[in-house]
Amino acid sequence: MTDTSSDTGPGAAQDTPEDASTSPRRERGQGRIARIWRSSRILRGFVYLCVAGIIGLIGLWVVLMRDMPDAKSLLAYQPPLPTMVRDINGDIAYSYARERRVQLRYVDLPRPLVNAFLSAEDRTFWSHGGVDIGGFAGAVVDYVSKYGSGERAKGGSTITQQVAKNILIGDEYSVTRKLKEMVLAYRIEGVLSKEQILELYLNEIPLGRRSFGVQAAARAYFDKDVDELTLNEAAFLAILPRAPEVYGRKKHEARALERRNWVLDQMVRNEWVSAAEAAEAKAQPLGLVTQRGPDYDPANGYFIEEVRRRLIDRYGEKAEDGPNSVYAGGLWVRTSLDPELQGAVRAALRKGLLNYHGQRGWAGPIAHINDMENWQTQLIVSNKTIDYQNWRVGVVLDAANGEGRIGFSDGDIAALTNVPDRAKVGDFLAAAPVSAGTYAVRTVPEVSGGMVMEQPYSGRLLALQGGFDSGLGSFNRAVQAERQPGSTIKPFVYATGLDNGMTPATQVLDGTFCVYQGGNLGQKCFRNFGNEGGAGSRTMRWGLEQSRNLMTVRIANDIGMGKVVKTFKTMGIGDYKPYLSFALGAGETTVARMANAYSALANNGVQYDASVIDYVQDRSGKVIWKADKRNCDGCNMAEWDGKPMPRIARRGKQVMNADTAYQTIHMLEGVVTRGTAVRLRSLNLPLFGKTGTTNGPTDVWFMGGSQDYVGGVYLGYDNPRSLGGYAQGGRIAAPIFKDVIEATRERWSDQPFVAPPGVRMVRIDRVTGKQVMGVEPSDEPKASVIWEAFKPDTEPRQYTAEDEFTKRRDALIAEIDGARKARATAAEAAQGVADNFAEEQGGIY
Repeated sequence: MTDTSSDTGPGAAQDTPEDASTSPRRERGQGRIARIWRSSRILRGFVYLCVAGIIGLIGLWVVLMRDMPDAKSLLAYQPPLPTMVRDINGDIAYSYARERRVQLRYVDLPRPLVNAFLSAEDRTFWSHGGVDIGGFAGAVVDYVSKYGSGERAKGGSTITQQVAKNILIGDEYSVTRKLKEMVLAYRIEGVLSKEQILELYLNEIPLGRRSFGVQAAARAYFDKDVDELTLNEAAFLAILPRAPEVYGRKKHEARALERRNWVLDQMVRNEWVSAAEAAEAKAQPLGLVTQRGPDYDPANGYFIEEVRRRLIDRYGEKAEDGPNSVYAGGLWVRTSLDPELQGAVRAALRKGLLNYHGQRGWAGPIAHINDMENWQTQLIVSNKTIDYQNWRVGVVLDAANGEGRIGFSDGDIAALTNVPDRAKVGDFLAAAPVSAGTYAVRTVPEVSGGMVMEQPYSGRLLALQGGFDSGLGSFNRAVQAERQPGSTIKPFVYATGLDNGMTPATQVLDGTFCVYQGGNLGQKCFRNFGNEGGAGSRTMRWGLEQSRNLMTVRIANDIGMGKVVKTFKTMGIGDYKPYLSFALGAGETTVARMANAYSALANNGVQYDASVIDYVQDRSGKVIWKADKRNCDGCNMAEWDGKPMPRIARRGKQVMNADTAYQTIHMLEGVVTRGTAVRLRSLNLPLFGKTGTTNGPTDVWFMGGSQDYVGGVYLGYDNPRSLGGYAQGGRIAAPIFKDVIEATRERWSDQPFVAPPGVRMVRIDRVTGKQVMGVEPSDEPKASVIWEAFKPDTEPRQYTAEDEFTKRRDALIAEIDGARKARATAAEAAQGVADNFAEEQGGIY
């Protein structure tokens, strides 16, 4: 049966005329495209290629954008800058830099210099948007032509691209890096002005000779500032970005001249100079200066190194250590370095070392190398130098029969005479020219030492000398060498006695003193220097002036050695056990710590922390550290509030009773007037001081100074050994201190020390310590009547006839006792008693 029904009901779909006309047409079009797609391989390939290209572009964009630096970071960019060190006068003394860098503002850049760089590197800089399309096209062609040859194609980079490369993404040689560079260049142009981009570029571009930026390069190549450069010099700097290590060398001078003249021609083309000006500049030679050494006074070497150590401890060395690192943070450091005093200290210590060394002959090599194939490189990297007269450090290339050859770090080779028999090939030694092409060996003293000068009322260290020459080694014996101070520690034993009821006039027995050590050790008997016997009862003043060991240990024993070592610790000298030998200087300390302790004596017992840095500023000028940490609350008020003026608290710390400190200083003035430091008396200055000679003797010392300058010096071998029986602090160390004063005499005040309130000056008999009435003290060094300082109500009673009898009796007894002990000493010597018996018994002078 055939179904004849039709979908004509209300719910049946009705084909409209439009549907009837378009549906077949759409189907026919889709069919045609499908047939073309199936039949046309070219179409399919083209579409696939387009899709792949789009995917590739997306992938490339993802790769480029991954880890892409933000151009906005340049707004806060902080270039690595050296730390600049200033001395006490505010003058630049040194810069801690592994790269030469000086930042300039755009307005400080001379227009001819800017135009020279634009002519050489990017003449369309002011008009392009970050990328020079013509230059880029040329670079692509050059890259394709050189692909696979191993030769590097030209960059074609604009100055903006070079900023992106130098600061943000590095100098990797790849297509990816180049594309990143271009993207960043467009972004940089949207963030920074043209002037800001040029400022970054001209401050950061590497230009050879370890210089970054045009100011550093101007100094490195011409020893000028940028505003002093001539047109031909500016054009030379502009050629350096392409090949700084080539154009800056003498052997490539012709190439440098050719390139410089090309830059001048480009400046004429760009109408930035006239043809006549360019022709005049072309006629000039390059005029490069030789590479300069460090632009600082080598006399400051030990001081500068101590500042560096302290800065690194506080802020770190490299950029990754923090924003204020020494070699990248751009710090400005104000120090207490006094160039005049530093020079005097160095000269005096060197003179003392050379005088002691005398005619002892060659002391051995400074260093030694075994590999002679690259001796020059090893000499350079050793960093061994010397700044004394015309001496140089070189390496022995050959030697025989007192003759040989020596090579220097600059490659020069000279004949060498006076070669010691012990010298070997590979030895580093000092030599000085004696004729054209000939050098003679010079001896650096083997004995060494350290010296320091301090400002007692501030704690500022003004001078540090840690050896013969800082170029031979950075070990600073003034602050790092732990040595026995010998008798220079005695004033603090006496000061402890003064704090515990004694006075400068107190009588102390200068006689045999033994202590029982227990067990099998038996007794230990102390002796005076030189095995000298006692002199009977004498005043404390006399004992300190004459540096009597027996009186010192007796005072320490009577008041308690525990109190004495507490004084040592309080003064910052050292932390020792309560053994009597420490009262004679058997402990170890440094010259710097001793100078700081003596400074407290000179400053009426007020001590300041020893410092070499006054304050530190960051690159923007903000003070980030200062030695004086006091605050002045209310000092910066906008208006006066009607209250009393703000007061700043005293900075120092009272570590010793002021009266005690003055009494000790007054006695130490006697050490200079008639004691062991009498060599300084001829200076006719109010000076105090104390000599010291340790067991052996292995070290000789002098500590002392005035109200304004306090310092000290020691001499000794780095590996301690005897200096010889004649060596004493008064003979060797005190003259060094005297030389410093004579070299800076006009700086030393003639004003006497001022006693603190309450101290009474009383006339006494110098020998007995009794008060004398009706007799005025004279200026004679050995006057019988002198002024003595006493605390209130501690003055001695008046001198009587009985005292005169006692004085004569004691003198006679001492004379008899001395003769007896002299006979005993001779008998001991005849029986073979060891010569160092006094040393073994603790005798330290």
